[in-house]
Amino acid sequence: MTGTVTLAGTVTLAGAGTAADTATRTGTVTLIGGGPGDAGLITVRGLERLRAADVVIADRLGPRSLLGDLPPQVTVIDVGKQPGHHPVPQWRINELIVEHAQAGRAVVRLKGGDPYVFGRGSEEVDACRNAGIDVEVVPGVTSAIAVPAAVGIPVTSRGIANGFSVVTGHEGLDQLPGGSNHTVILLMGVGGLAANAATLVKGGRASECPVAIIEDGYGPDQRVTTGTLGTIAAIAALAEVKNPAVIVVGDVVTLLPGYSDQPGWSGRPA
Repeated sequence: MTGTVTLAGTVTLAGAGTAADTATRTGTVTLIGGGPGDAGLITVRGLERLRAADVVIADRLGPRSLLGDLPPQVTVIDVGKQPGHHPVPQWRINELIVEHAQAGRAVVRLKGGDPYVFGRGSEEVDACRNAGIDVEVVPGVTSAIAVPAAVGIPVTSRGIANGFSVVTGHEGLDQLPGGSNHTVILLMGVGGLAANAATLVKGGRASECPVAIIEDGYGPDQRVTTGTLGTIAAIAALAEVKNPAVIVVGDVVTLLPGYSDQPGWSGRPA
């Protein structure tokens, strides 16, 4: 079982060797998109790089079950973030990556989803490059597509939706193409659900436009809550919807198995 460091301080890797040993080694950094949380959805290359790591700096929403299978000499640093609570700030995460690589270690930054889809991967890559460290980025399966698929909702479908946009629930909603045939995927959008729904209606979508919220997409507490832009905020409040969740807006929601029988419904899909 690996050791886990939850503090943002400098970490000494058990068994990493002396300063003289590491001075002769060139450290490496790999940003791995771990997918939507299911250990089976990390890529083959991502798993190979993870198994070769000296240090793993892990997010909350990555495939954390894989960490327990790592050799005991691997150090795991937990930098997981909760909505509104970031115990290890991003600047410190950047420093940790660079510090361990400069010490000659094989560093894996294990992230949920894809590193470049609202994962701040570009900031971490820039920090490494500014320090003269080469970085490999291993793409991952983004939750924006995988989580809807897990419950039977495609983000596009011929004759129903011919495009999609992925946005956070914090900004940019007023600049999206209008119409329910353009799917909108909202990440990190539960807290501002009422305001986001109102913005989408103001931007041209009908208040009757279907909405689905998928909680814990690949976890044991998977649940889908459905409604419309006009009703979803009240329905979600009544159902006590919580993060992590992916919100899908558009006609593709009607492809959810059993959808026609469950307007305003909350539970596992058929």
